[in-house]
Amino acid sequence: MTYSIFDPKKFLLIAGPCALESEDLCREVAAVLAKIKAKHRDKIEVVFKASFDKANRTDVHSLRGLGLEQSLEIFSQIKKEYQLLVTTDVHLPEQVERVASVCDVLQIPAFLCRQTDLLQAAAESKRTINVKKGQFLSPYDMKFVVEKLEFFEASEVWQTDRGTTFGYGNLIVDMRSFGIMKQNKCPVIFDATHSLQMPGCGTRLTGGDRQFIAPLAHAALAAGAQGIFLETHPNPDQAWSDKATQLVLEQLPEFVEGCLKFWELAHSLTPNEA
Repeated sequence: MTYSIFDPKKFLLIAGPCALESEDLCREVAAVLAKIKAKHRDKIEVVFKASFDKANRTDVHSLRGLGLEQSLEIFSQIKKEYQLLVTTDVHLPEQVERVASVCDVLQIPAFLCRQTDLLQAAAESKRTINVKKGQFLSPYDMKFVVEKLEFFEASEVWQTDRGTTFGYGNLIVDMRSFGIMKQNKCPVIFDATHSLQMPGCGTRLTGGDRQFIAPLAHAALAAGAQGIFLETHPNPDQAWSDKATQLVLEQLPEFVEGCLKFWELAHSLTPNEA
């Protein structure tokens, strides 16, 4: 299989703050990511991530982001000044063309992974598409999502698992998912922070437990994940969203070092996998 961005010989890291809160925040996170990329240039690809609109917040009064146009200006600066690829999530077909004019990767949110019109618009943009498996979806059903994107002639597709709904207030990561989703012949990525959310507990904020980010990330890489997605913030407790699950930014370099060790071991055992 031919890829425009994904390199099976490199560990893929997608990271950044949950919500695009400010230009200063994005620069602070991007600077750390750029240093990580420079240190591990031969074995890592880094994509900066932030959301211009957190469109599915629980509370109608919650902060959502800076909006499309201001955010795209910031993404452009991050690409230019830090030499990083950038991604953000799109929620509506009419957003795709504008976002694709700046972003290298379009992210399809988990709740929208079966929205055919959105998938079609994303595919036709010819940008790389990272589609998240819905919390309500089995890994076996991701083949139908990939089939839609391929039908609309997507140029490159990644699949990201962010856990599966398990009753009220918890998500479970089935480590078999990575092997199952690999059968779709697309790279598989583990969302190490959203998988630790504790949603649907009847409060206005989604909970979670960041202490398990590294153990689950290591397990996912050992199980066949080819990259890690995570959200990181210099002070998660002050973040606009996902306060309980974002990784503290100063811990990111050490986290990546650990992930690389697991990725290298798994890659050495299956060097020919896409």
